Amino acid sequence: MNHRVRTFTPVLPVIAVIALLGLPLTPGEGGAGPADAVSGLVVLYCAIRLLRDRRRPLSPTAMLVMGLPVLGLSIAAMDASSPGAGLGGLGRYLQIFVLVPAAVVLLIRDRRDFRVLAWSFVALAVWQGAIGVKQYVTATGASYQGEDIRAVGTFGPTDVMGMATVVSFGLICALALALGRNDARQRTVATACAFALLLPLALSFSRGAWIATAATCALLLALAGLRRALKVAAAVTAAAVVLVGGFGVGTSMLQERIDSITQVTDAPDQSVIDRYTMWAAATAMWREHPLTGVGLKGFPEHRDGNASLALSSGSDTEGAGAAFLKQPLLSPHNMYLLVLSEQGLLGLLTLAGSWLALLVCALRGLFRVHRAQLPSLDCALVSTGLLIWQLIDFAYADIGGPSTVLTAVVFGLAAWWSLVGATEETRPTAETPVPLLTEGALIQ
Repeated sequence: MNHRVRTFTPVLPVIAVIALLGLPLTPGEGGAGPADAVSGLVVLYCAIRLLRDRRRPLSPTAMLVMGLPVLGLSIAAMDASSPGAGLGGLGRYLQIFVLVPAAVVLLIRDRRDFRVLAWSFVALAVWQGAIGVKQYVTATGASYQGEDIRAVGTFGPTDVMGMATVVSFGLICALALALGRNDARQRTVATACAFALLLPLALSFSRGAWIATAATCALLLALAGLRRALKVAAAVTAAAVVLVGGFGVGTSMLQERIDSITQVTDAPDQSVIDRYTMWAAATAMWREHPLTGVGLKGFPEHRDGNASLALSSGSDTEGAGAAFLKQPLLSPHNMYLLVLSEQGLLGLLTLAGSWLALLVCALRGLFRVHRAQLPSLDCALVSTGLLIWQLIDFAYADIGGPSTVLTAVVFGLAAWWSLVGATEETRPTAETPVPLLTEGALIQ
């Protein structure tokens, strides 16, 4: 056991970040949490290892792709309304999109480490999902249509997307591991986890998570092969009928929530109206400052001057152990528009350009691995799936809340496969069995 622990020592700090998101939060607590503090220690731990081993950290290509957002962020920080707001926003963006992802890339040594992190995502999702299902059954969740039945896990009513995000990540990892070329036992366990996570995802009542998960899973199934896609799609459909329809609870509310997805233009509810209004406000901010935006953390300050009277005073939250709270609407709930309004076109091009480069490299590595029938198909599907989900979800959500640090780990996993793992896996080798990649080989 001690030898096994030492084997995974480099990624244990990253696992700790994931595990801390399973702890209960104080009702009403938002923003940074214990996992964010540990993510800072992960960056420090990685830096100490680099200095101790005197190794070159990343390839020039990796440094360019992962460091590209720094340009737009630095300019937007200088345009902030105050030095404190600029430094605070800069630190948060660097944490989520640069520093923690880079540390994850450097701490992952091979496919074993990668799979351990993927299974950590699944374990966290199962834990949060189980709490969410219990909240629904016992009516101790967040308030939804006057009843405390919304599954939010340990994140509380102020971060209703937290559990939905965690469960979505776990479901995608489980599906990717099930579609890989691992041993039959791992594929069976992964398949069971994927099916089990469908129920808490449904009970989260999160339309954005549903859309992103459905689209991502469909793409993963298509990338894994048409025949397998048809088999898994049939199994997922059957599981959905059993877990949701056969469970006999929440059917009418779920159907109403699903129907509301198609009514976002004809008969939108107040949450959709607020979202459209904030999107329009973000666009107006960008038109006034097209190149550099209004500055980091500038959206709340400029919101009222650019929003119409249709915007409500805030979102009502209660339940899950928290008292009633009117939560202010401080972001457009669209990452692309948030970046565009606060960082301008320059910030969007650098940040989204980095994400697009990771996606292109991930897909290229996936196609090569699939074509060559290599054993790392599961790693390719995990990283590609997580990245696709995140980029789709950014059209409905932005960063904020305790669960945000998990986004940083996701970008780290995607970056490792895109910039390191895919290259090493598809590099021509001798006919002898390929040994496990060493830590030094991965980062040269």
